[in-house]
Amino acid sequence: MQASGYLSRAQEYGLAATTAVVTANAYYIHPIIGEVARDFGVDAAAIGLVPALNQIALALGIFLLLPLGDRYSNRSLCILFVSLQTLAMLGMALAAQFALFTLASTLLGFVTIAPYLLPAFASKRVAPDRLGQVTAFLTAGVIFGILVARVGAGVVAEEYGWRTVYWIASILMILVTLALPVAMRSETATEKRPSGSYAKLLGSVFGLAKQHREILLSAAIQALNFAMFTATWLALALHLTSPELGYGVDTVGYLAGIAAVSIFSTPRIGRWADKVGARKARFVLAALQLIGTSLLYPFGTGALAILVPLVLVNLVGPGVDVTGRMTFLSLAPEIRTRLTTIYVVIMFIGGGFGSIMGTASYDWGGWAATCAMIVTASLINTSLAYLAFRRWREGNLVTPA
Repeated sequence: MQASGYLSRAQEYGLAATTAVVTANAYYIHPIIGEVARDFGVDAAAIGLVPALNQIALALGIFLLLPLGDRYSNRSLCILFVSLQTLAMLGMALAAQFALFTLASTLLGFVTIAPYLLPAFASKRVAPDRLGQVTAFLTAGVIFGILVARVGAGVVAEEYGWRTVYWIASILMILVTLALPVAMRSETATEKRPSGSYAKLLGSVFGLAKQHREILLSAAIQALNFAMFTATWLALALHLTSPELGYGVDTVGYLAGIAAVSIFSTPRIGRWADKVGARKARFVLAALQLIGTSLLYPFGTGALAILVPLVLVNLVGPGVDVTGRMTFLSLAPEIRTRLTTIYVVIMFIGGGFGSIMGTASYDWGGWAATCAMIVTASLINTSLAYLAFRRWREGNLVTPA
């Protein structure tokens, strides 16, 4: 850490790279979900349980484990839980039965807290006028991890089978586990930390939610945003590889490569949000997202046509998350990890819901049913973003009880 107490650029890049690798694990399943289902002999509704339980377990793990980041060293916690992630990835690669594969994926979700410790860690070590930029930079790391996971998984699975994907992922996790002690510096001894028992620490999360009520609205907006994301890509993988369209899983992986646009756009969105305010920026982005989701069905006739709405949705979707985090990461440093807990738990409940509904709606009514559900969620999200913009003003983050 620099003498000023702020992160150096090298540290910011190191944290972004770490975030990318540990985030990727949940997304390898997206382009290869059809192949995994066929290998284990299960239907579309059953295979949807794998990402759904992963997301729900992640939400539970974050609720039970992430608050520890306000009490203990973020560095030590990250090293521990990244190591456990590595073991879970090995379990997925070795699983011979669908139940064991699902169990390993669920355990993976439960211990995946490092990507959510890191933004709170970084927010305490950047200048206030760079909060949006650095938060967006770490989000770009998340996007890059998702991009590599989904593009790489599709291409690798097409040539070498889906298990090879998880073997490669396990090797990457081993490398990250070894590099993390160097990439992440120890916190300073002057940081204020809450006292009391673990039960008191966990219970304080509910008190913070009551005191800072906007966190619930920000979390609900991101939950819907994440639900739309997971539903879109899971259903799209089933849609494109269906007998009607007949594309391979590699095509789904290549399509996922359009997320590259958000790697470059998201840091710029963060800088823009620093200037215009998080809530105004989020409403504009949600409105653009509504336009993009409305185009999914009419442009869903082939891999080239679907690029139009997917590019727009991928440009603005991560910005909704960044601006949502900005609404609480400027609060007192000693409560940011617990506020992140509230935000991410609700977000992943939304992700789990999106995983179930994306595959179940496709199983019930095909691509049209999934698109109708996604547009409805986007309309609700835009309305909530407008409500937040009208009700809260920048700098006034606490609503009286």
